[in-house]
Amino acid sequence: MTTNPNIICNLSQLGLLELSGADTLTFLQGQVTNDAKQLTVSNQAHLTAYCNPKGRMLALFLAFYLNDCFHLQFNRSLLEPIMKRLKMYVMRSKVEIKDISDIYTIIGIDGPEAFSILASSLAKLSRDIELPKNNYEFVTCANTIILKLPSIAGHTRFEIIAEKANASEIESSLKEHCQIAEQTYWDSLDIQAGIPDVLPATQEQFVPQMLNLDLLNGINFKKGCYTGQEIVARTHYLGSVKRRTYLVEIALLENSLVANSSAESPKAGDKILDTNQSEIGQIVRVANTTENQFNALVELRIESAIAGNVFWNNTAIKFNDLPYSLAS
Repeated sequence: MTTNPNIICNLSQLGLLELSGADTLTFLQGQVTNDAKQLTVSNQAHLTAYCNPKGRMLALFLAFYLNDCFHLQFNRSLLEPIMKRLKMYVMRSKVEIKDISDIYTIIGIDGPEAFSILASSLAKLSRDIELPKNNYEFVTCANTIILKLPSIAGHTRFEIIAEKANASEIESSLKEHCQIAEQTYWDSLDIQAGIPDVLPATQEQFVPQMLNLDLLNGINFKKGCYTGQEIVARTHYLGSVKRRTYLVEIALLENSLVANSSAESPKAGDKILDTNQSEIGQIVRVANTTENQFNALVELRIESAIAGNVFWNNTAIKFNDLPYSLAS
C-alpha cells in the first residue's frame, strides 16, 4: 500500500528488444497479430501477440517504432527464449535482433497529479517536451521516451524509457513528489486497466481473443498472414469466442497465509474451478493489494462467468467491471 497517491516504480521486470534492418517490417508482419506498418506512420505504440502455429500465445508485446527500428517490450522472464525463437525465423532476411534492456531504465509514474508532476520534472531538467494525452501515444526528447498508458479513474499513468545517463536525474526529480512503489503495485494498475500478460506458466495457453486482445486493439484482421493467423481469424469470423478474461478480486481469510505456512497465494497459471470442482479457467496475472487481498485477471468460459460462483483454491472470487466492454 502507498500513502501518497502519486507513485513511481522501477519497471525492471520489463525487457526490450530492438529489431532493425531492411527486411524488419516484412519479417515482423509475418510474426505478430497486429499491423506493424501502422507503427511507422505515427508516434503510437500498440499491443500485439506472438503466437505459435496453433494460434496460442508465446508472448504479448508492447510494440513501437523509433529511429528506424521496431521495439518490443514484454516480460523479461521470456526475453531470452523469445529472442532465440525470433532469430530462428530470420534466416536470410536482413534483420538484426538485439536485447537493449540494459541500455535503458524503465520507470512508471501514476497518480492524480502524475501529468503535472512529470511535466514539472521534465521542465526542471530543461526538457522541452509536450506530454502525450492519448493512451499508447508517445513522445521523445533527449533519448528519452514518454509513453501514456491506460489508467484507473482519476489517475494518469506514464512509462518513461530513458537511457541510463538520463534516468537517474529524471528519477531523482520525480521522487520529490512521488512515493516509490513495488512492482506488484504497478502490476495491479495494469490488471485494473484490463491489460493481460503472458508469463512462463501461461505460455501457449491462450488464443489472443481469450485475453481480450481483439478488444484492446491488439489484433488486425486485415493485415495478412502471420504465424497462427488461421486460428485467430477463424475464431473471429466464425464468432466462436467462448472464453474471455475478467477482472476479479480474490480475498483470502484474514491472516490465513500467516496462520498456515503451507498456504499459497494465487499465481499465474493457477486453475479456476466451479462449484462442482470442474476446471473452467485459469489466472492470467495477479497482484496483491494487501497481504490477503489480490487483484487478478482470470480467463474463463463465458457461460461460467455469467453463472458466477467460481473459485480459486476453495476461495470465492468476486467479479469487478473491466474498463472496457467484453461485447465483441
